[in-house]
Amino acid sequence: MKILALFAAALVAASSLQAQKLVIKGSDTLGAKLVPMIAEDYRAKNPGVSFEIAAEGSTTGISAIIDGTAQIGMSSRRARPTEMSGGAAKGVTLKPLIVCYDGIGIIVNANSPITSLTKRQVEQIFTGDVKDWSAVGGAPGPISIYTRNTSSGTYQDFKDLAMAKRDYAPSSQKMAGNEQIVAEVAKNPNGIGYVGLAYINQPGVKVVPIDGALPNKQSVLEKKYPYARPNFFYTNGEATGEAKKFIDFVLSDIGQATVEKVGFVPIR
Repeated sequence: MKILALFAAALVAASSLQAQKLVIKGSDTLGAKLVPMIAEDYRAKNPGVSFEIAAEGSTTGISAIIDGTAQIGMSSRRARPTEMSGGAAKGVTLKPLIVCYDGIGIIVNANSPITSLTKRQVEQIFTGDVKDWSAVGGAPGPISIYTRNTSSGTYQDFKDLAMAKRDYAPSSQKMAGNEQIVAEVAKNPNGIGYVGLAYINQPGVKVVPIDGALPNKQSVLEKKYPYARPNFFYTNGEATGEAKKFIDFVLSDIGQATVEKVGFVPIR
């Protein structure tokens, strides 16, 4: 009987530990830096909680909520109508919550002579209408375009915000995350790409004003920067348990201070 009691206690303990594990999947924009940093702060106050964070694109985060493989889905875009209906068909209610704001910055190589672009020029470059830098005031040379991959919310948001929902140039090269885009543009004098606010001040690249506006806290909040957007957590209905506690922490003064420290714009 004693052995059975010990076994039962071990099962309860294991179950308790499992209940304290938070699985968070989705956006690289949120999941590469911001959410892991806030998770560390949360664990410092809640040492019994563990995290599994997979930053593989917004589409994967929304899919994870629909499939029930994560408690929180990170997304830099709103769920599509097809995703909402697909979730509903499985009894899942996709509930969005804005956790911060962001501005998609246009970056070029640090040695590029380009000092500004217009919204029209950005559309022309990324759709392939303009293929040489000389057409937009740069030194002659073929433009190398770096974008996020198709599972990325930023990939779709940029099409909506900057490209009139047109397709990317066939020559564009798809990258897994913001850091990869920075790395490619930094080593290519003819490179151009886009990244979130947390990645615009990296060595080897510079951010380009669009119609005179730079992406920063003020221009995003005042909606003066054309490529500003909210970032989301998605849950299945109202968050409960540890997921709710973590979300409340993200929205708290401590969590939002980290939002600003990393480079995003707090919700207040």
